[in-house]
Amino acid sequence: MTIADRLVQTRERIARAAIECGRRPQDVELVAVSKTKSAEAVREAYEAGQRAFGENYAQELVAKATALDGVSDIRWHFIGHLQSNKAKAVARIAHVIHTVDSVSLARELGKRVAAEGRTGRMPVLIEVNVSGESHKSGVDPRTLREVLDAVRGQATLWARGLMTVPPAEDLVEARRAFEALAALRDAHGGVVELPDLSIGMSSDLEVAIACGATIVRVGTAIFGGRA
Repeated sequence: MTIADRLVQTRERIARAAIECGRRPQDVELVAVSKTKSAEAVREAYEAGQRAFGENYAQELVAKATALDGVSDIRWHFIGHLQSNKAKAVARIAHVIHTVDSVSLARELGKRVAAEGRTGRMPVLIEVNVSGESHKSGVDPRTLREVLDAVRGQATLWARGLMTVPPAEDLVEARRAFEALAALRDAHGGVVELPDLSIGMSSDLEVAIACGATIVRVGTAIFGGRA
């Protein structure tokens, strides 16, 4: 099965899940997670109509953006843990950053985006560790307001929403995490202030859409497993 075939299947899954819960399929954005995959695989997905791609590592993002420099309407989403010393590279290339998780990172990104002279505000999402797993990145829900305020204090950033990574391979726990994130969004301004929820991956995108996902991050179902 080709990448184009898998993209069709994934879009059909998204559409079915949206319709089943009374939502419009076009209100759920598909980000194709291309980490560890080649620039050629990204190009194949692009030629099949995909435009938004997610990368986890700054160095890999830079390499693929360079390889695909002539593709003008591709949109790069940075979805991995971001260290402050990588903020410069990511600020130069990414269109959306999903993983702001500290006041210091918000300030560093604000400074780096300003230095790049980009027009408009960089959309960012706050990553929240709603499951409390010690090995995962993300802000503690109790300090979400502090990080949101830090992002909103940067003239070059736009706090567009929230993101989380649920416990692996457990749809019940995934639903619990997604519902908790949606409740946090409601408690911090709702859809008007934070329009996006970046939740859902290959194994749980239907659950995520039922819980209000506006962005799903899908890799394996499109590109196959990692080598």
